[in-house]
Amino acid sequence: MPEAQRKITQADILSVPEYDQQRKSLKANLVPMKKLRRVEVGPFATFYFENYATMWLQVQEMLRIEKGGEEQIAGELEVYNPLIPQGDELIATMMLEIEDANRRNTVLLTLGGIEENVFLEIGGDVIAATPTDYDDRTTADGKTSSVHWLRFKLTPDQIAHFRGSSERVVLGLSHPNYGHMAVLTAEARAALAKDFA
Repeated sequence: MPEAQRKITQADILSVPEYDQQRKSLKANLVPMKKLRRVEVGPFATFYFENYATMWLQVQEMLRIEKGGEEQIAGELEVYNPLIPQGDELIATMMLEIEDANRRNTVLLTLGGIEENVFLEIGGDVIAATPTDYDDRTTADGKTSSVHWLRFKLTPDQIAHFRGSSERVVLGLSHPNYGHMAVLTAEARAALAKDFA
């Protein structure tokens, strides 16, 4: 699975029996990479930055779970290919992870529109995240979803600054009820920089 590959094709997909044979080692091999691509912001927002490898594994898992055969593949590629960065962007799954169901429901009711309040700051530049092309993740009653997919589009200059080591890179949320930031580690920046062309 080459890191720079930008699209999963049907030819990349293993059959379910073949995937089952290799599943344990494939998942284990991705753990170190996924760890570097995980950023916690505040007490319960976690960002999982996606790439070809994470989305390939997700497609394989969906095929394994749903057992839809060949007919299912096209639909999974249609869903997950748009979540692979295309060389000038980072794409993250933001998960609001609250274990207690009652507390989760209460908190999510206070975070409507949180997906519109996510940013990446590189030096003096602030890049607002844009939700990916999925249904609205906040309901009419103001309750947000616990899962959001976000895109950060960067200019060539911003990419150069992201790759440079002199300016800090901050991932943050500026929602009135959830204002938190995290500085990306050098290791996380190096891992995410591989998403750029």
